[in-house]
Amino acid sequence: MRYGIAIDSARCMACYNCFMACKDEHCGYSSKYSVAEPHMGQFWMNIVEWERGDRPGNIKVATVPTPCSHCQDPACMKAAKNGAVYKRPDGIVIIDPVKAKGQKEIADSCPIGAIYWNEEEQVAQKCTMCAELLEEGYKVPRCVEACPNQALIFGDLDDPNSEVSKKIAAGKVTQLKGLEGQETNVVHLNIPGIFLAGTVYLPEDEVAIGAKVTLKCESCGKVFETVTNWAGDWEVDNLPKDKKFDITIEMKGYRSVKLSAVTDKDHFVEETILCPIL
Repeated sequence: MRYGIAIDSARCMACYNCFMACKDEHCGYSSKYSVAEPHMGQFWMNIVEWERGDRPGNIKVATVPTPCSHCQDPACMKAAKNGAVYKRPDGIVIIDPVKAKGQKEIADSCPIGAIYWNEEEQVAQKCTMCAELLEEGYKVPRCVEACPNQALIFGDLDDPNSEVSKKIAAGKVTQLKGLEGQETNVVHLNIPGIFLAGTVYLPEDEVAIGAKVTLKCESCGKVFETVTNWAGDWEVDNLPKDKKFDITIEMKGYRSVKLSAVTDKDHFVEETILCPIL
């Protein structure tokens, strides 16, 4: 048995139900696994948000629910003294609220900033995956229970037939920055990459519907294709970061257009007008 949570960013609606459920469970209540979470300053279920895009009309927001990842080889456990951080047989990583007193290095060691320092109690704190509730017979942690859109799935990672294992096997695993190459018991799916977008017109401001857009990356060898929609807009998401793409726009009866863009961030490439072949 190895408990884990699959977090699908594509299904997250930024409703903050998981955030509030975590606060409701741990603020003002201590357990053998943690002293009470402060009402302010700590986010055991942190909803990381950022705006994507660089042109009005093409701006959107990405959200990634981010608790402790409960790493298989935790940096916090290496930084702790006297067994103040330990991993349970079920994979949940716990900071002992007594042994960890005064060990601020535990909080400082986390590569994703998911451990917080309680100045008043002089102890590091983080998500416990609601271990205290699981021991009482609860089937899922509070954050998972509160999610209305099944963006969070809990279960046994060692069971290939569990719901969480099937979700991970069918999805696109996207590891958090700072945890590259590490195995974690909280697995992130579908964290967005970079998008490139644009709008294609025909002469006299008529939009080009169904124009073919091809993006080619010489350095990585990947090719992406799409077509413009009813408004003449095109977009290709989840592109690899920091790559140069050659873009070709084609439509029957019109001259093709070639552009280029670098995926250093989300870009609206430009508005393009196709010229007819005379």
